[in-house]
Amino acid sequence: MNISSLQELKQELQEQSPKQLLDLCLHLAKYKKDNKEYLSYLLFHAHDEEGFVEQVKTETDKLFIELQEQKNLYYIKKGLRRILRILNKYCKYLDEKKNVTEIQFYFFKKIHEARIPVHKDKRLENLYNGQLKKIGVLVSALHEDLRADYVRDLENIVAGKK
Repeated sequence: MNISSLQELKQELQEQSPKQLLDLCLHLAKYKKDNKEYLSYLLFHAHDEEGFVEQVKTETDKLFIELQEQKNLYYIKKGLRRILRILNKYCKYLDEKKNVTEIQFYFFKKIHEARIPVHKDKRLENLYNGQLKKIGVLVSALHEDLRADYVRDLENIVAGKK
């Protein structure tokens, strides 16, 4: 089966009636959970990205509370990977790089606040360093005023961590 290009899909969708478009959207939402989540975001949260970022932060706080109950580094690593996977999915929804940076930075800050011993496990250290590198790339794409704020905060966190 050949996958149609985005332009072909756009042309075909323009020829559909509103009822047919609604049926197609509902069918996509039923097909996969990710499609349903993205459609929910577009319908209910896309107009207020700041509010969505706050909801993501609240969810991240809850996930970190669950994670802090773990003592085994293996389960901590699995929990961090799970949280990061969820956050990356939410970051795909966002249009503004500032909000993506804020979510990724918040995750990095929560690792620090949770006092997770990232340097005791090589995989945890790689996750930590990967997140640090990702934030560096995101911050470099921001406006210089925001960039200066994030760089200063990042340096404070990293200096306090080591």
